[in-house]
Amino acid sequence: MNASGSYDDWRGSGVIETRHSPHFRLQSVPVRSVKMGGGFWRPRMEANVEASIPAQHDLLEEHGVMDNFRRLTGSQQAERLGPLFTDSDLYKWIEAVGFALQSEDLPELQQTVAALADLLASGQGEDGYLSTYFVEEHADQRFQQLEGSHEMYCAGHLMQGAIAYYRATGDQKLLDVACRFADYLDCEFGPDKCAITDGHPEIELALIELYRTTGNKRYLDLAGFLLSQPQSLQNLPPIAERPELVGHCVRSGYVCSGGADYYAETGDERMLANLKRLWDDLIGGKIYITGAVGARYAGEAFGDAYELPNARAYAETCAQIAHFMWGWRMLLITGEARFADVMETIIYNGFLSGVSLAGTEYFYSNPLTANTDAASTHPSAEGGWQRQAWWPCTCCPPNVERTLASLPGHLFTTSAEGIWVHFYDACAAELGLDDGTAVQLQVETAYPWEEDIKITVNPAAGAEFALMLRIPTWAEGAAVLVNGEPAAENPKTGDYLALQRTWQPGDTVELHLPMPVRFTQSHPYVADNHGCVAIQRGPLVYCFEDADNPEVPVRDLHLADDRLTAEHWQAERQPELLGGVTVLRGEGLRPTLSLQDGPLYRPATIRQATSWQRVPVAAIPYHAWANRGESAMRVWVPVLRSTAAS
Repeated sequence: MNASGSYDDWRGSGVIETRHSPHFRLQSVPVRSVKMGGGFWRPRMEANVEASIPAQHDLLEEHGVMDNFRRLTGSQQAERLGPLFTDSDLYKWIEAVGFALQSEDLPELQQTVAALADLLASGQGEDGYLSTYFVEEHADQRFQQLEGSHEMYCAGHLMQGAIAYYRATGDQKLLDVACRFADYLDCEFGPDKCAITDGHPEIELALIELYRTTGNKRYLDLAGFLLSQPQSLQNLPPIAERPELVGHCVRSGYVCSGGADYYAETGDERMLANLKRLWDDLIGGKIYITGAVGARYAGEAFGDAYELPNARAYAETCAQIAHFMWGWRMLLITGEARFADVMETIIYNGFLSGVSLAGTEYFYSNPLTANTDAASTHPSAEGGWQRQAWWPCTCCPPNVERTLASLPGHLFTTSAEGIWVHFYDACAAELGLDDGTAVQLQVETAYPWEEDIKITVNPAAGAEFALMLRIPTWAEGAAVLVNGEPAAENPKTGDYLALQRTWQPGDTVELHLPMPVRFTQSHPYVADNHGCVAIQRGPLVYCFEDADNPEVPVRDLHLADDRLTAEHWQAERQPELLGGVTVLRGEGLRPTLSLQDGPLYRPATIRQATSWQRVPVAAIPYHAWANRGESAMRVWVPVLRSTAAS
């Protein structure tokens, strides 16, 4: 153990520490072990470090979040600003910097966080409590309003930020602040103490990661106690007993992540069995094709099964992140590709739409249909569907930033079998087998735009192990060559292909994942999608935006049944458009008379339009919509299909 009581090598820790957890099948790899190349994610990670994180720091300063902490030390007398949970926004920002520092040296950002660590340490109470809201005139309300106070939620984000920064630098000052707070919570909560949980789960997974970092089992025990209690908001059952996904989507994703972490440490089979049932509930009827979750504005919540409205989708960016986190833990526990498939859908679609190409504007919610001619009445759209640099509730921006900064730590894992490749992007990785053999992987690809991936395997010496390649569910006809020869086993979609052999330095693997244009329809119970299809290619969901379709308003656009095959559509790479995307071009139908013409109700025997005209149409990746500055934004993911002839 080191001075803080930690039994882990902080340089060797992944996004979550798995090396001492008995029930993870897969072992995470450090963010610093993977250097991103010139692929899809590197420009977005560069924008995150060069634009997103600095701009968010300035906005947090401008809106008084730092001053809120200075008030605790007496160095600032200004009024406290912002909602009672703004502390967590700074903590998530610190976590984003922590992950970014694990990828590269960023001296100015490191100095900024070091100064913030001093500030937080100075503002922390002697008992370990730290909050900028529940002090002074609100001090008597401490832990009295847990349903909505976010006190332990904020504490959890402090712990995660401190851990990420510690694993980047080895600096324990902020980690010590987090431990003092955790020690105080352990004194206040538990059997025969306060048994009420925070209304916003988050502390549970943070406490378990703090246990993994320090070795202090009291943190694991406290997390287990909190997970065993009903959730104070709506009095929801403990997560191991919850029959379905209900309530606030972000809170649900976080508590499921905490439940998975608890299983990984304890082997609580009841917990794992219920998490699998809840995952099936998610995939069976409560997730959008983009990987987004959240059907209802009321409570930012799940709806009933198949309740997935497009224009009124809440689909909060934070909810996508929470379910990406849950999927990651389920993947590490099971090694099952179905979790990675959903994670990939989330990260390329429902998550990435939440941030602009420039990296400085964000969506809070992410609809699948937007049809605004002027200022929208949509609760999340002020002045039309445009991303914003700042939200009064600014939980999503720093959450996006910490997720982007952590991505290199999600591409690969290791296990007793060998090395697993979960997600494909150009990069170089320094990995280690269980026996200590060092293995370098070099990945060359233009995925998700192109179909081919080349992996060069360089063990320090000849070594036998399996290279486990994920074959996405959509990749029918996938093919693999090893040193130019077909692999012995045919790839199976929705699974991992195990390439077991004695690998020599310079061995190559060529993976071909066919990406024909696909047309997807919903379960018939999804009312908004009756008669509609969505277009996909590879892991990407596509949409129709007005800017690309001047000949037909997307609201009037139909796709003819006789054109819903891959051969009628072309994938066209456009390096200068929207940061470089592949556009899908095909043929659509527009009515010769606008569908807006005529009465609201009409006899069923009257056709909606007298005739149709075939017109060229173009679709762009969903994640790139609303990046061209139009004040009136129209976009359509599900599009009506028609049997009408021209």
